[in-house]
Amino acid sequence: MARLRFDARAFSATLHGSLRAAALSAVLLLPAALCAQQSSIAAASVDIVVKDPTGAGISHARVRVVPFPENPPAKMETDDKGHLLLNLTAGTYALFVSASGFSKTSQRFEVNAPGDAKSTAQVLTMVLPVGAPGSPTAVYPENSLVLAADQYHPPVALSPADFHALPHITVKVHNSHSNADETYSGVLLEVLLAKVNAPIGKSFREEALSSYLIATGSDGYSVALSLAEVELGAHSGENMVADTRDGQPLGKSGPYELIVPDDKRPARWVHNLGSITLLPTH
Repeated sequence: MARLRFDARAFSATLHGSLRAAALSAVLLLPAALCAQQSSIAAASVDIVVKDPTGAGISHARVRVVPFPENPPAKMETDDKGHLLLNLTAGTYALFVSASGFSKTSQRFEVNAPGDAKSTAQVLTMVLPVGAPGSPTAVYPENSLVLAADQYHPPVALSPADFHALPHITVKVHNSHSNADETYSGVLLEVLLAKVNAPIGKSFREEALSSYLIATGSDGYSVALSLAEVELGAHSGENMVADTRDGQPLGKSGPYELIVPDDKRPARWVHNLGSITLLPTH
């Protein structure tokens, strides 16, 4: 019987060739795997239905969602039957709805991940109360910063002079958008919210842990912060509204700008800040 000879060099070459082929296959398949992974983070369809107290749909109701959808429709308003279909990724959102002749309504809601049985044909219904006939619409002076917390206090509008008179702090931050170190001077959110009797400081209590802020700029850009992020006793960050940068007025970004120093990216910094609204989660 002939003996089989083991050729170590040939075996090593074959093994290395197989490994190179496997590695090449992995590289070629990686984009497909990434695409599959990204497709698994697809947005879920959410049907927002706006009705009056009788159950009839309200057409052309204005809808605002925070965080703002990545691919919103051309008009963020309901159709002739009171529906607005949005594609939203999984997460927590704040919804604001308004329509002529009706009172504004807001609500917090959760969007489930696509593929979850609970997320199938998710429908969110909002019923708008009828507004009082001839009820006035608040008009605030130009360059006002409006603070609202309806459950605690009527809205407060701060003029630039009012704001300047409040105690200021200075915060040094690195702005990753401009790739520059900047120094901002402004007023802590905690100080501002005390103007509308928000439950912070000595009044900080359990209900504050389920409340959140919506900060909105003059262009409609809005961001959300939990009230706990504002309370210095519960959070180390000095979140503030600035009125100067590097010792100068904010210019095109002002007169006010929300600064969240602890965020790695300034996505929650709001230029031309016009209002801060405190809302409960339910």
